[in-house]
Amino acid sequence: MILRNTVKAHLLEEIHKGHLHIGKTINLAKVSRDLQISVTPVREALSQLEQCRILKAIPNRGFIVPELSLQEATDLYHTTAELEVMAVEHSTFDTRTTALLRRELLRLQQAHTDAMRLHHRVAFHRILVQKCSNKILLQLLEDLESRILFYEQVLITEASFYEQTDNQNEAVVQAIEDDNVPTATLILKMNWMSILEYVKSQIIKQYEVRF
Repeated sequence: MILRNTVKAHLLEEIHKGHLHIGKTINLAKVSRDLQISVTPVREALSQLEQCRILKAIPNRGFIVPELSLQEATDLYHTTAELEVMAVEHSTFDTRTTALLRRELLRLQQAHTDAMRLHHRVAFHRILVQKCSNKILLQLLEDLESRILFYEQVLITEASFYEQTDNQNEAVVQAIEDDNVPTATLILKMNWMSILEYVKSQIIKQYEVRF
C-alpha cells in the first residue's frame, strides 16, 4: 500500500474513534512517529484530506479540523443524500444483503449510547451501498462520510434522537425487500433530510449560546 494511503487510513480511523477534534492541529511529527514513516507521505496524505474538505490548511499553523458551519452541513447532507440515492439505484440487492441490513438495523435500534448508534448508523449506510457498481460514487460517499462524522459526533449527543429515524430505516429495508427501489430511495432521502434538520437546529443553538 502507498504510504500516504496508510496515513489517510490512520487519520480517518482517528476521526471514526473521535480522537480528532474540531479546531485541533494535526501534528505531522507525531503522526510520523506513530506510524514510523517519514514526514513526506504524512504531508501528502494531509493535502489529499484537505482536497476532500476533511481538513483545512492554515498558514503558519498547518492542517486543522475545520469548524462546523450551517452552510457546509446543508451542502454535505444534501450531496450525500443525492449520491446515496444514486448508489442505491446502481445496486443489486440479494437476500444476504437485506439480511445484513436487518441485522445492522437491529443493532442500531438496540444501541444505548450516542457513540454506538452513530457507529451502527454508519455501518447500516455502508451495507446499503456496498453492492453499488460505481466505485467512484462509493469513494465520494466515503469522503463525505468522514466529514459528516464530525457533525454528528459533536452535535448529536442523545441516542434518543436516532430513534426518530428508525422507522424510516425500517421502511427503506422493507421497500428493498419488496423490490421497490423508487420508494426506498424516496424514504432514504427523507431520512437524510431529517438528520440535517436536527443538525442545523443544533448549530443554531450553539451560535445563539456563543453570541
